[in-house]
Formats: sequence, structure tokens, C-alpha cells
Amino acid sequence: MSHDRYISPFETRYASKEMQYIFSEDNKFKTWRRLWIALAKAEKAQGLNITQEQIDELEKYKDDINYDVAVAREKECRHDVMSHVYAYGVQCPGAKGIIHLGATSCYVGDNTDILVMKEALEVVRRKLLNVMALLAKFAREYKDMPALAYTHLQPAQLTTVGKRATLWLHELYLDYEELCRRMESLALLGSKGTTGTQASFVELFEGDGAKIKAVEQAIAEEMGLPRVVPVSGQTYSRKVDYNVLSTLSGIAQSAMKFGNDLRLLANFKEMEEPFEKNQIGSSAMPYKRNPMRCERICALARYVMVDVLNPAFTAGTQWFERTLDDSANKRVAVAEAFLATDAILNILINVCDGLVVYPKVVRARIMAELPFMASENIMMSAVKKGGDRQELHEKIRVYAQQAAKVVKEEGGKNDLIERICADESFGLNAEEIEAILRPEDFTGRSAEQVEEFLTDIIEPILKENEKLLGEKAELSV
Repeated sequence: MSHDRYISPFETRYASKEMQYIFSEDNKFKTWRRLWIALAKAEKAQGLNITQEQIDELEKYKDDINYDVAVAREKECRHDVMSHVYAYGVQCPGAKGIIHLGATSCYVGDNTDILVMKEALEVVRRKLLNVMALLAKFAREYKDMPALAYTHLQPAQLTTVGKRATLWLHELYLDYEELCRRMESLALLGSKGTTGTQASFVELFEGDGAKIKAVEQAIAEEMGLPRVVPVSGQTYSRKVDYNVLSTLSGIAQSAMKFGNDLRLLANFKEMEEPFEKNQIGSSAMPYKRNPMRCERICALARYVMVDVLNPAFTAGTQWFERTLDDSANKRVAVAEAFLATDAILNILINVCDGLVVYPKVVRARIMAELPFMASENIMMSAVKKGGDRQELHEKIRVYAQQAAKVVKEEGGKNDLIERICADESFGLNAEEIEAILRPEDFTGRSAEQVEEFLTDIIEPILKENEKLLGEKAELSV
């Protein structure tokens, strides 16, 4: 690795080699050549003077790109597409005259962008499914374990560890549904020409609209994405980039929610992300186990959520049939949104594959708060023994305030139960009150909700995609 120039952290620390290749120059230029071959085949089929020998020559060199020639030519002509047309022609002298016939630069540029995003979305989908599978397994394993729930980050009625995991999983499920819709909606630009009117093809095919449409459809089918946009200027609508990145932003939002929740739970000592045997948590404090992976998830998620503004502005600044102020921004914004999302999902797979739960701490934190939550149940048990409801309600209210004062002002333990036991008007002993304080009786339908959600919603998706599951993620740092 070179240490004397800037290298993106996505390359060295975060994104997978797989996602990096999808957005590589090599993948782009090989796709350009596939598009030129598809164009030639379609034009030949509709009667243009293109021979099979010319197409065979193009096929022979489709993956053997003479980069040295293309780079040297671009220095002269300052045009990336024409430099690669030239380089391809050097290798294929017999087909030189029919490469890029009738097309404009956006024929290869925009169609490739859509195909690359489709390829990248398939990777995102696969990794998202793996995160969902890991969280589903965790949710079922811990569906019955009571835990404190929070509203306003203050202790509220109990949930279960597994039920909370379904909240994370449900948000990812919403992202999955949106991702599938987005992938289904993708369409190629097709062969629309300089301003979207297909004028050059009108000339080539002497005004035969049926042949022009047939060429476009044949190209789309050859490239494996059979839909083309119905109308366009020179480019496909830049709202497509915005929509795709918005889908990635949704995944980032869900990931940040998970990451922040787990960071809070780590502070409570209820749950942790996996911690490697030799991992160093702090350079200054050897005892620390910082939630570094979840912090990284949140940091990268913030990047993706902000990055979606780039295609939003680009879509709004496309004057008439096109301007070029999208190009430089788009090269960076779209690729890096995918690289960051890929990194987020890699970390999520790693974290969700080794989530740590501390049951005794979870239980202890419940029992510190449960007397307050169970006060109504305690009161009703006392009423059944003949106590006066109004009188007991007032006593519990006062005792609860006194117990809270001991906890908050004196740093003591919650002694509400001891106060109630000492008051004979309740008629309850410690054993009877302890029988009321069973956390499992305060979790409502949490366990059933977990089962229903997994069985009805998540498992059919996982079963349908079971060949994609079982992925592991090794992190660089």
C-alpha cells in the first residue's frame, strides 16, 4: 500500500473486495464493451450492415481491455468514452467502424450505471438477509427472557430480550421490502440518443420506429434487465439515483438505531457486541470494553444518510435534456453510498453473529424497578384480603415516593417491598409479595409476538432465500 497519497478508508478498512470490484473501473469498462456488443447484435438483427465476423471480433476482446491505449488516447481527446471506443477499435480493426454506431456517451455511461447499481443492490440484499437471519435466531432464543423496556429512556413496562430484537428486525424487514421494490423498478436508459429523441437511429433505420424499438428491447434483454425507461432526455432521470440512495439510507437508519440501542445496553451491562480475546478497548484504560463496532456502524450510517442529499441536488439541477454537473458528483456519491452500506452490513453480520447477553444483570435491573411497576398488582392482592383500596393506594403512593428518594438521593436500594411488608394494613408477607414480583408475568404477549412475527413474516423470506444465508464477515479493524 502506498503511504504518500490519499487512499479511501473504504478500500483499506471498511468495504468488501466484492463491493469494491462492482464499482471498479474494470467492471465499468467491461460492461461498456458488453453494451457495445449488444448494440451491434441488435442492429445486425434489424438489418444494418454488420457482420457476424465483426461481432465475433468484439466478443474476443470483451474482457481484454487495452488500458494503456485508452489512457494515452484520453490524454489527447479528453473524453473517456471515445478513448475506449478508440482502444477497442485498435484491438478489433475489422469492427472498428461499427463500434458505438448511432449511440451517444450516455448509452454506455448511463446503462452501465444502472447495471452496476443492480449488481450492488443484489449484494446489499444478500447481506441484509444474513443480518435478518441472525437477528431472527437471536430473537427466538431470547423470546422469553424478561427485560426492562424504556420510553423516554426511562424504565417502563417489561418486554423481553427477544421482543426487543424483533424491533430491530422489523425495521430491517421494512428496508428489505423497500429494497426489493427498488430493484424491481430499475430500468435501463436504452438507446435514446443525444437528447432522448433517437434521431440518430431514425437516420440509421430510415425512420422505421418498429426496428428502433426492437433494437432497444434486444439490448435490454441481452443485458439481463428487460425494462427500459419510456422517455428520457440524454440521461435516465437522476431521481433514480436519489431513490436508490434513499433505500440505502433506510438501511443506514435502521442500522444506526440498532447500534445506538446496543451501545446503551452495553452501558447498562445487559448486552454487548462480541469482544475479541486480544482486543484493546482503550489506550489509557485497560478495563474498558468499548462498543467500537456499533460506534462504527453509527458513524458510517450518518455518512450514508447525509450522502443522499447529493443525488437530490443533482436531480434538481438537471437543466432540460441534461447538464454535466451531475458527472463528478455522481461518480463519488453513488459509489461511496454503496461502499458505506456494504461496510455497515459487514459489521452488522459480525456483531449479530456473536451478541452477548448477561442474564443476571438483566434480571437485577428488572428487580430494582419491578416493585414500582408491580404496585398495582400488590395493591389488588391486598384488596382481595379485605384491605381498603383508596387507603392502600395512597399508602403505596407515599411509600413509592419514599423508596424513590432512597434510591435517587441516598444511593440506596429500592426498599418499597420492605415498607409494604412492615405495614399490617396490606396483610401481605414477603413470600406473598415475591410471588407477585415474577418478571415473567409482566411481559404481556412478548414471546407470542416474537413467534408470530418470525413465523408469519420473517421465516418465509429466509426460507425462500436460504441458499444465500450463512455468510460470515471478517472485519479489517
